Amino acid sequence: MSWAMLSVFVPTFLFVSLTPGMCMTLAMVLGMTQGVKRTLWMMIGELIGVGFVAAAAGAGVAALMLRQPELFIAFKWVGGAYLAYLGVMMWRSRGRMAIPDELDTGPAVGRLQLAVQGLVTAVANPKGWAFFMVLLPPFLDSSRPLAPQLSVLIAVILIIEFASMLVYATGGKTLRKVLGKSGNVRLLNRIAGTLMFGVGAWLALG
Repeated sequence: MSWAMLSVFVPTFLFVSLTPGMCMTLAMVLGMTQGVKRTLWMMIGELIGVGFVAAAAGAGVAALMLRQPELFIAFKWVGGAYLAYLGVMMWRSRGRMAIPDELDTGPAVGRLQLAVQGLVTAVANPKGWAFFMVLLPPFLDSSRPLAPQLSVLIAVILIIEFASMLVYATGGKTLRKVLGKSGNVRLLNRIAGTLMFGVGAWLALG
């Protein structure tokens, strides 16, 4: 790919990636409740999902999925309901996702569970599919092989997406420290739970 094309694509996707959305909100919530280090496992799942969606959209698979949306709709409803359930449990300060009264204690969520959570959120996000179907084609040169171009764009996308999630997760951890010092753990759980419920509703109804 030409450097001129990349110089346009990078700031375009950076702006879109930093805009608050489902994956960024999820990163902030988990940074708040699990810490940045454990949130990296969610990011791995999310990046795999984003890579798949970008590759499929760029290759035209998304058009086929849109012709048979029943399974896709069911998948995103199940994923949304699960995230909403976690949100309710966090709001009530219950479950493994909630922040314990002592900020340095309490069971950690499993790595696989976090990775699956990120994967489902990315793949079941209809706006992600629509976005990549609109964004990628203008940056693909039909006179050149598709695979190398798509590989470069996806690599750039994953790097930017990871950096953006890291920013949001760090912000969540900072919020946890600020509120935790004042003993407002219940308030912190309710903020995180409300955001998580919002992500689930967004995913199911989007």
